[in-house]
Amino acid sequence: MPAPNLFSDIPMTTEASIVRLALPKGRMETGVFKLMADAGISLRAGSRGYRPTISLQGWETKILKPQNIVEMLHAGIRDVGFAGADWVREKNADLVDIMDTELDPVRIVAAAPRDILIDGALPKQHLRIASEYEALTRNWITAAGLDASFVRSYGATEVFPPEDADIIVDNTATGATLSANGLAIVHEVMRSSTRLYASKEAWADAHKRAELEKFAMLLTSVIEARRRVMLEVNVTAAQLEAVVAVLPCMREPTISTLHGDAGFAIKSAVPRKDLARVIPQVRAAGGTDIVVYELSQIVP
Repeated sequence: MPAPNLFSDIPMTTEASIVRLALPKGRMETGVFKLMADAGISLRAGSRGYRPTISLQGWETKILKPQNIVEMLHAGIRDVGFAGADWVREKNADLVDIMDTELDPVRIVAAAPRDILIDGALPKQHLRIASEYEALTRNWITAAGLDASFVRSYGATEVFPPEDADIIVDNTATGATLSANGLAIVHEVMRSSTRLYASKEAWADAHKRAELEKFAMLLTSVIEARRRVMLEVNVTAAQLEAVVAVLPCMREPTISTLHGDAGFAIKSAVPRKDLARVIPQVRAAGGTDIVVYELSQIVP
């Protein structure tokens, strides 16, 4: 008698069903890799450094520059990947925007030397504008009605003025580099961050879409947890409702009875940004023994 097939109910992974994930190389890499690790998704470097092994069954990965990820997704060669919203718009890529990781937030801005500005505005003259973002820059030139010509840069765009360009269009997180080079921001073109995108073909595939939605749920659970902290507080029965009234929570706080009916313990996932306001309010309402600790994941 032949041995029973122990895997008869387990779907086999075929070449067509493999989810091809593109991971970013460069400044985005650290944040994306940590986000995945915090979501319980591990990556292990293989013999070829650009193809790490991922702990998700039926997935395979490749590390690419974010600009190439956009192109590969647009062409349908890769199924899903992380890239900046700026490069998706720059390349006019037709992709599915699955989620914002909130990593690497930047502004794409136009900046010019302060001494060419007239009352903070650009002079009415022909301008040379340098940027790595050709499409974004040309669109801004048209929208702003500028008399300008475009100069392609390949990094270190901030050093072009004043000799090689009058204005630059570049990304900035804080504006510190621009200021250090004597440049003032004159216009914000767009805001960008690292986002998770899918190809239209992968999103239309029922199996791959289900996989991508589960992947996004795991990442979102980490992002949501980073926004909140768990606050625990003890309170007497007489002051319970007063504390609950000032304690923000996701739905309702968790309340349990203390030993010996000495009162109640309350737990609530509080927005991190509200913590400095909430703790004094909880204390004033009668809360004691307040403890705050980090969360790992939240799945609503």
